[in-house]
Amino acid sequence: MQASIRISGRRVSRLANAKLAAGKSGSRSLSLCASAISRANYPTKAGLLSGRHLALPPTRAFGCRSYSASTAAAASSTGAGPASDANSTVDLGDMIPMDRIRNIGIIAHVDHGKTTLVDCLLKQSGALSGSSAMQETRVMDSNALEKERGITILSKVTSLVYNGHRINIVDTPGHADFGGEVERILSMVDSVVLVVDATEGPMAQTKFVLTKALSRGLTPLVVLNKVDRPTSRPDEVDSELLELFMALGASDEQTTYELMYASAKEGWCSKDLDQVATYVDAASKGQKASGTMSPLLDAIIANVPPPKGERAGAPFSMLVTQLEANPYLGKCALGRITSGTVRVGDRIRVLEPGTSNVKEDGKVTKLFLRSGVQQIEMAQAGAGDVVAISGVPSVSVNSTIAGPDVSQALEFIPVDPPTISVTFSVNDSPLAGREGSQLTSGMIRDRLRREAEINVALQVVDDGKSEAMEVRGRGELQLSVLIETMRREGFELSVTPPRVLFKKSPENPRQILEPFEEITIDVDHESSGVVIEKLTKRKGELKNFSDLADKARMVFHIPTRGLLGYASEFKNDTHGTGVMNHAFLRYDEYAGVFEKSRKASMVCMSLGTATSYALNTIEPRGRLFVRNSDEVYPGMVVGELSKDGNDLDVNPTKAKQLTNIRAAGKDETIRLTPVKPWTLEEVIAYVNPDEAIEVTPTQIRLRKQILDSTKRKQLSRRRVSDVDELLE
Repeated sequence: MQASIRISGRRVSRLANAKLAAGKSGSRSLSLCASAISRANYPTKAGLLSGRHLALPPTRAFGCRSYSASTAAAASSTGAGPASDANSTVDLGDMIPMDRIRNIGIIAHVDHGKTTLVDCLLKQSGALSGSSAMQETRVMDSNALEKERGITILSKVTSLVYNGHRINIVDTPGHADFGGEVERILSMVDSVVLVVDATEGPMAQTKFVLTKALSRGLTPLVVLNKVDRPTSRPDEVDSELLELFMALGASDEQTTYELMYASAKEGWCSKDLDQVATYVDAASKGQKASGTMSPLLDAIIANVPPPKGERAGAPFSMLVTQLEANPYLGKCALGRITSGTVRVGDRIRVLEPGTSNVKEDGKVTKLFLRSGVQQIEMAQAGAGDVVAISGVPSVSVNSTIAGPDVSQALEFIPVDPPTISVTFSVNDSPLAGREGSQLTSGMIRDRLRREAEINVALQVVDDGKSEAMEVRGRGELQLSVLIETMRREGFELSVTPPRVLFKKSPENPRQILEPFEEITIDVDHESSGVVIEKLTKRKGELKNFSDLADKARMVFHIPTRGLLGYASEFKNDTHGTGVMNHAFLRYDEYAGVFEKSRKASMVCMSLGTATSYALNTIEPRGRLFVRNSDEVYPGMVVGELSKDGNDLDVNPTKAKQLTNIRAAGKDETIRLTPVKPWTLEEVIAYVNPDEAIEVTPTQIRLRKQILDSTKRKQLSRRRVSDVDELLE
């Protein structure tokens, strides 16, 4: 047995302490006391071992992906990787013993390398052999928006076979706005792999996902990714992680996590920093590193417990975690089987979450297991398996699918409440109906209800009295992804600005609470002053300031209101070099009013086509949002004034009067400043409270909610704030 201690942020293994460590379950005390021990007594080269070591089996070659023994032998002969034992030829379509199943989730902050890591595991294990995905990158990001934006939006489930074990892997989003996906999948897994950038260290979303994992009693495996970068600092990041674990109240078992060092992009992983140095040195000489991801898979098999539950004699039950659309079978429910077994043709029922009412009786028509990017049809599945079931079209997320004898629904994990909302309504502008095919309020209502069934982090509020629908979510990015998806489906929408969801204090009904977020910012040192100034005006409180390589890292606690509309300012203030990440913190006392940061608008007062002659006279007053020959209408916002004050009505359709009299002077060539088209994220962050966003399949326009200028001025005098409305 090996016991590890921490010395100046470095882990040192001493066999002499084996008996001491064996006699005390709380091995963390060694790590805490080790800082007082002189490093000179424990050389860092000899005897240095990375991680809190467990007795892992020797590294084996990767097991082959196979459907039968014959196909496994064929794969081995073609170089997919030799099987280390007979168990490597597991048929993916078979139900295997529970002790050979491992269910694990991959969690991390955005851009720390989760999806790249999963890609590497699938390719090296042979799960993608024979597929065109073998030549692709980020194969798990199958959604078109995910590929365009380079982020993971939806959780994905896949599996691979390694050394006779089936490892079910759940890839999760890293952005805070999609944190509901992370919370939802934790009921499917028995442990998580926490991926952390070896340069950036733990970030805001790292804290969020780790909090959720620790609260479920899961012991993470920690992978420090991108250690091959020149700026990596694995020792310091390891110490920061330990402090984070302890600050979150982790148990002794959870703080003795297995630590791995990896470069998912290069395709290797190791438990030893000296071995990492060898790989990095080989890469610097243009040589291919000899390492693989097998140490990580070995650690998963050794450290992740097999799923719990009974198969023989137990009734079948499964909690639905995700819904998938199949063009031939309709709605398929994905989840982990909690107990019993299920076969194709078995009678099943759907129990509603919370009430346990029977929603539907049906029959299993198909059973699927996902391997790599393919779906493998199964004849039967049992407790511990992560499968998709078809045959009950009315099923929803968090429902329970069970046998006819089960009457009690399974418990589900509630997700954190949404913090902001927008209102979707019919596009009623003069240009409505020219591009889209989904135009009515009924179509919009049905689409939003279907989205709420799939995405539990979204809430759709319908009062039944108006055509508008309130949609509540976690952040601007989550809502913009929904709007972008709908516009690509042919919808035309009118969307109001995002507003924060306030609530009353349970102890004092007169006290208003609002959501706060923790925001982490990395900027150049010369930009730190203006960032601190801007966020302080928005009621932000600086909690930590530190140096990170050539950047300054700042941590703020700030009301969610303070972040609305700040993204574009931040980009301008830092000249595009700053990085900002945020995550929900808590509801706290209302921070008060802060000054408006956006200037007044230039509002169109006529219907027609914008002319260069008119725009040339308007442009000196501010920044234009429309170009020559763009269609405009009364109430449309065509620009931003350069000075503070009231909105200005302008006429961008005015044309030069033509006469038969020759002009005395020569006409000057009109040169207008190029206009950058809006993106959804930009316009959502920019829009004012009395404005709305007109979204069509090809256009994004900014307009006033009330198009008539006379009515708009009358109602502006009677506008009530959200806080006053809540108190009333």
